[in-house]
Amino acid sequence: MYPIITLSITGLLTLFLGLNSNRKALLPFSIFGLLIAVASNFLDWNKPGLYFNDMLAIDNLVLVVQTILLFSALLIVGISDGQFDEHASPAEYYALIQFTVIGALIMVSFKSFIMLFVGLEILSVGLYILAGVDKRNLRGNESALKYFLMGSFATGILLFGIAMYYGATGSFDIDGGLSMAGRLPEGKIFFYIGISFILVGMLFKISAVPFHFWTADVYQGSPTIFTGYMATIVKTAGIFAILKLTLSTFSGEYPFWSKILMVVIVLSLMVGNIAAVYQSNVKRMLAFSSISQAGFMLLSLLGLNSLSYGNLAYYSLSYALATVGSFGVLLILSNQVLENGRPKEDFEVFNGLMKRQPALAIVLIVSMISLSGIPLTSGFWSKFFVLNDAAGRGYVWLLVFGVIMSAVSLYFYFKPVRAVFKEPNPGHEHIELRKLPKLLLLATAILTVILGIAPNIFRGLF
Repeated sequence: MYPIITLSITGLLTLFLGLNSNRKALLPFSIFGLLIAVASNFLDWNKPGLYFNDMLAIDNLVLVVQTILLFSALLIVGISDGQFDEHASPAEYYALIQFTVIGALIMVSFKSFIMLFVGLEILSVGLYILAGVDKRNLRGNESALKYFLMGSFATGILLFGIAMYYGATGSFDIDGGLSMAGRLPEGKIFFYIGISFILVGMLFKISAVPFHFWTADVYQGSPTIFTGYMATIVKTAGIFAILKLTLSTFSGEYPFWSKILMVVIVLSLMVGNIAAVYQSNVKRMLAFSSISQAGFMLLSLLGLNSLSYGNLAYYSLSYALATVGSFGVLLILSNQVLENGRPKEDFEVFNGLMKRQPALAIVLIVSMISLSGIPLTSGFWSKFFVLNDAAGRGYVWLLVFGVIMSAVSLYFYFKPVRAVFKEPNPGHEHIELRKLPKLLLLATAILTVILGIAPNIFRGLF
């Protein structure tokens, strides 16, 4: 609860700080606010409780996930150093990042569907704005409008599902569905409709197939810094919101919703990996990669055992580190290599990176290796754990299918790796790199390797 209060205050102070001419203070202050939020998060450690009229539930598991969200936001803000120098007033960007994190924190700690909706809208509305902040970019304007319209439809579907749930249970509390388990199927029609529509609304937010059609266009059109933010914060918050529902509201109806998830998982793994093979734009490739990663995350929900929460948290942290690393390198390079006045975002932007800037090359290689699930990185163990969850439920065929799709992903994840060792493009030999982004990106690579060598350092918290 304390990070929500902290970020509400620091977000407002960031806006006021932007009123004066000292723009250089905005980044340090935003980082300071997120650090305070991380520290305040552990004031509730070993103190489980209910807040806001029993609509938020806090325990150690929730605190760990909230820390992952805050840490991801901290990395994104840190690597943004120098990215807003041309803007007249970047205060609103840093403030919106802090406000949207509040929505994500609520989404992983809700106990009432009212708070789920509030958290989702706080997160979404801010991202609609951030997706279209570059008003000179027609593609960015298109992506923001598409994200807004599709997000609004998904929110309407979610609200309809919540209404059906309330009609079936008479309560907005997520534990209200537990009493439905003993009723006859004929009397649970509204409950089944509610489950289906709530799942559709939430699966849209994590860009799982067949609710993924907005993802590639929005990822490509949005500014790279906010695309990286979208790919980490939104996906982590959305997947844990679904996990929370499957552990409580939907737990008594596993045979029903597991079939829906099974279809979504297969489609997400297949469409995400196969479509990514044909992409020439790095951001579109990472967009389809995120669809595939959503499929892997959902495997843990399908397995649904006592280790699922910890395994999914490990996966989320691993995915966040690799995603921030890859988007961070792309952000730095694309802003210094322009094509028709716009940042260059195809795979050629990585050409010769090992000679031009070895530190960034190492970060990119580690990130791609982790996303593909190769050993000695956290990405290997994250996929191993979720596939093991599914196999433990008897879905061995899904394990085999997941391994095959991981093998397919090697093709497109190694496109940037191959480009790193090519000769630099003429005139693009020099790369300006600030200290803070460099240190944070190296930290993502180091943590990826550490968690890959000793995964129980993190999993021991669960």
